[in-house]
Amino acid sequence: MSEIESRLSSLGLQLPPAVVVPEGVVLPFEFVQVFGTRVIISGHAPQAPDGSIAKPLGKVGADLTVEEGYQAARLTALSILGSLKRAIGDLDRVERWHRIFGMVNSAPGFARQPEVINGFSDLILELYGPGRGAHARSAVGMAELPFQIPVEIEGELSLKA
Repeated sequence: MSEIESRLSSLGLQLPPAVVVPEGVVLPFEFVQVFGTRVIISGHAPQAPDGSIAKPLGKVGADLTVEEGYQAARLTALSILGSLKRAIGDLDRVERWHRIFGMVNSAPGFARQPEVINGFSDLILELYGPGRGAHARSAVGMAELPFQIPVEIEGELSLKA
């Protein structure tokens, strides 16, 4: 078992399977694109252990609390890590996380997006440490996100040569 997967296990966390796409939806893109040591990660949603979109759904600041949004961002980190493992085979191959773009489905007037996206950042830092896990980041509010998901996150990282 890899170092990162051992850390996940010690936290009682597991990676979800590939996302179960809602009926009638076509997603004509790659969730993870690897070229050389550069990795681009498409926007991911929080996933339940069975691969479906995790609940609760809706807008943070109206339908969800900041704490529920934080948990959704944490589940999104697991979703990304699951896709990444399927693409590169071993999560220990990550040299460095570089950029994260966090989108929060925000109620009008909600301005605590950074606290929500901390759910992602805190887990990545816990797993990879500050040397490999520290990343540049944006956390913005959106009027709507697909399927009423509360959080969507995309990013970039590099692999060990």
